Amino acid sequence: MATEYSEHIESKDKQPRTARGLKTKRKLLDAAALEFGEKGFHEASITGITQRAGTALGSFYTYFDSKDELFSALVRDMSSRVKSHAASAMTEWQDALEREKLALEAFMTFAREHKEIYRIIDEAEFVDPESYRSHYEETAKRIHERLEEGSAAGDFRGGLEEAHAWAIMGMNVFLGLRYGIWSEEKSAVQIAEIASDILARGIATDKD
Repeated sequence: MATEYSEHIESKDKQPRTARGLKTKRKLLDAAALEFGEKGFHEASITGITQRAGTALGSFYTYFDSKDELFSALVRDMSSRVKSHAASAMTEWQDALEREKLALEAFMTFAREHKEIYRIIDEAEFVDPESYRSHYEETAKRIHERLEEGSAAGDFRGGLEEAHAWAIMGMNVFLGLRYGIWSEEKSAVQIAEIASDILARGIATDKD
């Protein structure tokens, strides 16, 4: 009883401060990803989420005030997990071009393992526009920073702007949709190699 009570009072700002609290919140976020991914925001329910998580209804309100708040937290959580997954794959690379290839390969792998991410992010445009915009702005910012580092290292040409980062992100997003969500007819490595070839050589013929 004391343990349950401590979980409820551990944080008035909704942030868990015990291992048990962290585990419970993680269960709720994972369950919410499945619930929202399967049913969409409007059809998903708090009861459905707590049932999937195997937690009491009261545990939900320990960490979230509403379904909307949980959805916003989930968008941020998934965005953070994509970032971490990509970062863990980019620990060793020979040049900036290989770094981008590894980043896309990691994203493709993540998308295939968490297919619900596309539906959740797409719905965020209407349910939580701020989180939706932040997700893409932060992703583009990371890509732009990598491009600048690649330029400084001499791997990429100079003058690469923010728009270049958005173009690469757009390519990655739709490659993930086509070959990660709709089908898996090509491996993540194959898709990443195609994208890398586009970055390295473009698609125009050499007329010189």
